[in-house]
Amino acid sequence: MDPMKRHWKRWTLIGAIVAVVLVVGGPFVYINFIQDDAPERLSVSSGTTASGPATSVDGMWKTSSGSQAGYRVKEVLFGQKVEAVGRTGDVTGDLTLSGTQVASGSFTVDLSTVKSDEDRRDQQFKGRIMEVSKYPDATFTLTRPIDLGTVPAVGAKVTARAIGTLKLKDAEKPVTFDVTASRTGDGTVEVSGSIPVKFADYGIANPSVGPIQTEDNGQVEFLLKLTRP
Repeated sequence: MDPMKRHWKRWTLIGAIVAVVLVVGGPFVYINFIQDDAPERLSVSSGTTASGPATSVDGMWKTSSGSQAGYRVKEVLFGQKVEAVGRTGDVTGDLTLSGTQVASGSFTVDLSTVKSDEDRRDQQFKGRIMEVSKYPDATFTLTRPIDLGTVPAVGAKVTARAIGTLKLKDAEKPVTFDVTASRTGDGTVEVSGSIPVKFADYGIANPSVGPIQTEDNGQVEFLLKLTRP
């Protein structure tokens, strides 16, 4: 065989191998060594439990600065598993406490301000997936009181079951999930939780696009920081 042809074929083979390495190994290197880890799940503050009996928290409480909400979805990119997380601080709502119960409550999230660490993901989220221009908000509303069992002292946490409805786009579905509540030393009540969402139940387009594949479900995460009005 002509030496030049052998040389050309060898470099063609090397080029093909390099291309495969870049396609397969590139995402692995980016995801595992370059890309930042997904944010931790939203949760109430930790602290030292105060001594003495818990004081009354009866009355209405409204969301304040520091409240957050958003989504968490598992993705697979070229075989590499990651978690996609988008959040916003534009959360409004209130709840009413009576004794050891959350008697009523709701919160609304402005989906137009939800952001992740990837602009292209945000464009897909606000466009074909959630159609934010048509359905700008997501809302959760309690349909039964939450029984906390006890009024937490400052720094203590209690976990209870929440039952309500979640509205995404033009669909409203019943949901049940755990919430954690706590009190901080500055007079704030915090409530966090994670609501399971099956996309098809809400008419949400499959988030998968190109090489990025997602599961058929995700979670709405929230952290409400509430103060007395």
